[in-house]
Amino acid sequence: MMTIGFVRRIAVLVGILFACVGDAPVAASQAQSPAVFAHVDSLAAAEFARDSIASLTIGVVTEQGLLWTKSYGFADLSSKRLADRQSVYRIGSVTKMFTGLMLHQLAANGTVRLSDPVEKYYPEIKEIRGYAKLPAPITLVQLATMTSGLAREPKQEGPFWTGPVSSWDSTLHLALPHTEMELTPGTKFQYSNIGYAILGAALGRAAGVPYVQWQRTRILEPLAMQHTSFEIDRAIMGNLTRGYDVSESGKFESAQADREALSGRGYKVPNGALYTTVDDLSRFLSLQMGHGPAQVISSTRLDSAYRGTLPSGIEPGGTYGITFTTERRGPYTWFGHGGAVAGYSAGVLFDREHQVGVIVLRNALGGKVRPNAIAASVLQHVVDAKVGGAKPAPR
Repeated sequence: MMTIGFVRRIAVLVGILFACVGDAPVAASQAQSPAVFAHVDSLAAAEFARDSIASLTIGVVTEQGLLWTKSYGFADLSSKRLADRQSVYRIGSVTKMFTGLMLHQLAANGTVRLSDPVEKYYPEIKEIRGYAKLPAPITLVQLATMTSGLAREPKQEGPFWTGPVSSWDSTLHLALPHTEMELTPGTKFQYSNIGYAILGAALGRAAGVPYVQWQRTRILEPLAMQHTSFEIDRAIMGNLTRGYDVSESGKFESAQADREALSGRGYKVPNGALYTTVDDLSRFLSLQMGHGPAQVISSTRLDSAYRGTLPSGIEPGGTYGITFTTERRGPYTWFGHGGAVAGYSAGVLFDREHQVGVIVLRNALGGKVRPNAIAASVLQHVVDAKVGGAKPAPR
């Protein structure tokens, strides 16, 4: 175990090296002046300095793509390898947005309908405890909007908690008899990780293409996300960050994150297995903000999706659509998703109207750094600056 005191001693070195770690603005912009990003830098640096554990990478995305990015701290505390824009992080439940995109693709080409019962493609869902007593089958859209009534996770621990990506769907099958129905489908929001795993399995069956293969050939490759993967491979190994779980006392360790990197996360693939970089994730975020490519999904389809959210109960006034949360900040409406797995936390938050998005990647879970808070602060600052400089084009 290393303590927060040790980390603070090396924080001085980190501060000296910030100029080398950070990247200059990726492109010039009339809408965002250097002063805007100087303030973003100060916000992010101050947030990271709350505990200075591991690393934090921030990216700002506009209609021009990844406009600014900077990294703070270490990708690996043992080797003192610094984080940078090539660093690879796990993004946890942000993976669900990729699963939701697959649903949109299959619905757009007529392969599925959102209202289709899941059992049409994945009859194994009937093995869930209490499923036989439901008044109506669970639908694809209910899984996607977290209104299926399924428990968050299987109730009992078992062999389904670990396992390689190559057998994730078989591992999922093992978990079903240990999973319970807790609510009547369609009646209330309830976050369910295993629900999204089932959704991924059902979509793979409907497509006639395994889930991971579809993601690679129909989403990652068309978006040129060459350093994004569901498991560690040659493309990401050299830049992989090491994950750390941080206790309330400031102690941190990497044992669980290391185990999950080696042994896999079992059934938790469509709901939380992706690794990626800030550059790769910026391309996905550009797609979500309506900038294609159309071969992946049409902007019209996404526009419709972002207008069709459902009440969720995540927070007062909050909503959850097909794989994204919605929150309203004064005159602004923001979309996004967060993620947290052993040793990592991440988030994307974006304003489609004003065409600004923020990516936050961190190879630590716990501690004093607040990924969601820094994402909101940065987005607020950049959108305010953009609105003050020029009105956004109608969408």
